[in-house]
Amino acid sequence: MRAGPRRDAPGADIAGSLGLAAVCFAATFRGPKEAFWRRMTATGTVLGSLALRRRPALRALRPRPRHLVEGAAIAAGLYAVFGVGDRLARRLMPDGAGDIAAIYDLRAGHDERLIAVRLAFPIGPAEELFWRGYVQDGLMRRYGRWRGTALGSAAYAGVHVASGNPTLVGAAGVAGLYWSVLAALGVDIEALVVSHVLWDIVIFLVAPTSAVRLDG
Repeated sequence: MRAGPRRDAPGADIAGSLGLAAVCFAATFRGPKEAFWRRMTATGTVLGSLALRRRPALRALRPRPRHLVEGAAIAAGLYAVFGVGDRLARRLMPDGAGDIAAIYDLRAGHDERLIAVRLAFPIGPAEELFWRGYVQDGLMRRYGRWRGTALGSAAYAGVHVASGNPTLVGAAGVAGLYWSVLAALGVDIEALVVSHVLWDIVIFLVAPTSAVRLDG
């Protein structure tokens, strides 16, 4: 990836795509809770498809065995970060515990196997294709590697403001920065996709970092 800025990178396309992402995330978070996963799946489908259309090189991605290993290691590292972050959020944020409980409450009343399928495809892959593969790539080419990385991770956190959950916004900011820095350092998108899917499923369904318990 290029470290220096390129002014011919498609700024208008990126700006319009971020506007669409903001609308999609607002619709996802502000609708009825019982339909959250259907809306999140639709958001992933729309944004992932947009990334593939706007950056055709993403269509040629093919995961290899090493991407599975790298992705698992990346997911494990982020899981460790969130283990610490969970405890800090509960201590330092006014309603950190309540915010965390609200996140996990999105599982209530849903078949967790179906949630896992949705996270595996299209939600997890689409987020990496759109945010790192398309948005961050374009921002780095336009503004330089690290400024573009900062802008991309800030945008990823920003669309989560629509959730009205400060802890979720902070979590998205941390996770987005983690993946964005790795992308800037040249980690393959395939490995980031694997890590995103594994991390989503483990932290949300298999082994949450918090002790939240749900009925249903």
